[in-house]
Amino acid sequence: MAFELEFEKPLLELERQISQMRRLAEERKLDVHDEIVPLEQKLGQLRVEIYGKLTPMQRVHVARHPRRPYTLDYIRNVFTDFVELRGDRLFRDDPAMVGGWARLHDRPVVVIGQQKGRDTKENLHRNFGMAHPEGYRKALRLMHMAERFHVPVITLIDTPGAYPGLGAEERGQAEAIARNLEEMAALKTIFVAAVIGEGGSGGALALGLADRVLMMENAIYSVISPEGCAAILWNDASLRERAADALRLTAYDLLDLGLIDEIVPEPPGGAHADPAAAQRNLGKALEQSIKHLESMKPEDLLHARWDKFLAMGKLAEA
Repeated sequence: MAFELEFEKPLLELERQISQMRRLAEERKLDVHDEIVPLEQKLGQLRVEIYGKLTPMQRVHVARHPRRPYTLDYIRNVFTDFVELRGDRLFRDDPAMVGGWARLHDRPVVVIGQQKGRDTKENLHRNFGMAHPEGYRKALRLMHMAERFHVPVITLIDTPGAYPGLGAEERGQAEAIARNLEEMAALKTIFVAAVIGEGGSGGALALGLADRVLMMENAIYSVISPEGCAAILWNDASLRERAADALRLTAYDLLDLGLIDEIVPEPPGGAHADPAAAQRNLGKALEQSIKHLESMKPEDLLHARWDKFLAMGKLAEA
């Protein structure tokens, strides 16, 4: 899949040069090791330099990158023995939300997350990762199942937002999200959430009221997209850069504001440049979070979760 970010063009050009040299060397039986090594070093340095000073809007583009690992990629490579469970027992199964039993380093868990598609056909099937009410009700059903068996819940958040279509609203989209928030606050088991790509509005928050909230380094988490914010505030979606700055939607902003607990580092060049490294980093962070939470009594876990979210925000007197 061809996909280029504007600020990545110097990297892609250097990668093409290295690839061409290797191809010509193979065709002509030449040794170009001494020529390629400096180029590869330059490429690594350039990745670190470019990704070390991304603007908020550039991070939005990275979070939306189509080659970035999605929920099922993490499930396949971080977890083992995954058994998908479908349906909300009320209406139907929602392919935009996936979940089921799995093992994290031999520890039984229930893992749930939004799933986007890689191409047009899959995106239509997955509804671009935008869940319907039945998706959120399926997620809640699985959370309660984990609670009954006293196993941790892990959610992987990656959605532009909950689906806003007429059918979804008729079936109670707002109620489904609100019910999830209420039930997650009282869930009597360990709960860890990770924002792996886009964390959009209530559609993301409906999986995110957790004991610990992790966030991949180049993920975003916001009440609205920069384009939507710019269109509402200034009637001009092209002002998305200004909106992205104002929204403070990056992992570093959110950690500073106390809205997330940990940033999971990504390899130089982003998770799409080295998915295996990103998956290893997230797996380690999830394991460490669960080990930390296991030392707490169930009642202490609940109270800490309540205190965590009640402390967010400041009351400004008029």
